[in-house]
Amino acid sequence: MSGTDDRYAVLVERLRKVALLESCGSVLGWDEQTYMPSGGAAHRAEQLALLAGMAHHEATDRELGDLIGELESEDLGEPGGPRAANVREARRAYDRATCLPRRLVEEISRVTTLSQQAWVTARREKDFPAFLPFLEQVVALKREEAAAIGFGDGGEPYDALLDHYEPGATSSWVDGVFSPLRAATVELLDAIRGSQVQPPVDILTRSYPLDAQREFGMAASKRIGFSFEEGRLDVAAHPFCSGFGPGDCRLTTRYDEHHFPGAFFGTMHESGHGIYEQGLDRQAFGTAMGVSCSLGIHESQSRMWENFVGRGEPFWIHLFSEAQAAFPEALGQETRERFMAAINDVRPSMIRVEADEVTYNLHIMLRFELERALIDGSLDPADVPGAWNDAFTRDFGITPADDSEGCLQDIHWSAGLLGYFPTYALGNIYAAQFFVAADRAIGPLSEQFAEGEFGSLKEWLNREIHQRGRQCRADELVEVVTGDGLSHEPLVAHLRGRFGPLYDL
Repeated sequence: MSGTDDRYAVLVERLRKVALLESCGSVLGWDEQTYMPSGGAAHRAEQLALLAGMAHHEATDRELGDLIGELESEDLGEPGGPRAANVREARRAYDRATCLPRRLVEEISRVTTLSQQAWVTARREKDFPAFLPFLEQVVALKREEAAAIGFGDGGEPYDALLDHYEPGATSSWVDGVFSPLRAATVELLDAIRGSQVQPPVDILTRSYPLDAQREFGMAASKRIGFSFEEGRLDVAAHPFCSGFGPGDCRLTTRYDEHHFPGAFFGTMHESGHGIYEQGLDRQAFGTAMGVSCSLGIHESQSRMWENFVGRGEPFWIHLFSEAQAAFPEALGQETRERFMAAINDVRPSMIRVEADEVTYNLHIMLRFELERALIDGSLDPADVPGAWNDAFTRDFGITPADDSEGCLQDIHWSAGLLGYFPTYALGNIYAAQFFVAADRAIGPLSEQFAEGEFGSLKEWLNREIHQRGRQCRADELVEVVTGDGLSHEPLVAHLRGRFGPLYDL
């Protein structure tokens, strides 16, 4: 074994130690959102802060930096190969981590743990003033983080946070991607508003017993390829997916007896995340080749299974009779056509996670706008409710009745995830391009879905996306997988193709 091989093996061992510590924190974070009694929040905050500090200590050790530096000057094989990618991303992670003092890392962990518990209560009680002190702390800490990391010439503080979730992305780049998508979305939405078609949405608010919803959602999750031998589904205030490492991936959702889409499509969405996590290269755990390419690519997988598959007619050609059997009172006398129209209803609505495919990206663009202002200091946390309502009225023509359906609806800010939101809309764009490429390579997918066959798509995604890890940047991955550069046009074509016929446009 060469000296390079020895040093590379040590690097992988060191990176896995960091990843193991971080995964321990993820388990505690999952438990906090699912089973921890509320009285345990303060102690849990100390536990998570301790683990965050330990992981940060390992991730910033000078010997690790020296090791990375040595490997950067050595022959790592193919320039774009796995070893080169692991060393490149190790450098990126090390440089970013060493910008942050351990004190700040621990304090962010401690405050966000307490903040998430405060958010649960504030959202339930529609009480923004009760949450405000926590939001102020979180924003102050994230401003400090952004300042410590820094950003490129011509950039802005938000870039430092965005780059954590979507490596290489900047606010101006996202602006350029979102601008034509917004214009096309508004044009399509205006056309739909002018349609005389009124989907029978009352179908979705009939009685759907919670136990039946859980069983039906889990059955659909299994059908598309999520393994419950290496995963589970629980209830949380806000749906999420946590991948702790090989063989352990946890999904959560929330149920409402009189709102079928919430839990079902939430489960499909989180299952898409879970399928990605279960599809990563297990042997590469802890390295760049064993993690997702970016959060936008991760969201492309969840949005693809939720929308491109789950809201499509071929999926329900296969599954609607099972839905009727699971919910005989609500769906026993319904037609698949009416049900399809209901689940694809388009109208401005308050809640992002329940929004239709057309308006969803406008929800994301609104949050992107407000987050940038929070981080650059032009928006004070105390002014968030008013700014939210003004922007929502401007973009959607409706105004939240209270903050629980406004600025308190998402868990992200309480968890310190500023910079995350843009990845949802980027995920929709990526998903559209990937879906077209998959259909071209292994399709027609519609025929397979109508027969209940989803394995070929899952295997294609495993091979073309999941197993590549973080070998390249997201926009580069799109080009590698699809042969085309990043474009909003496939997403717009998908939306027009689905909703044009439904609304007689």
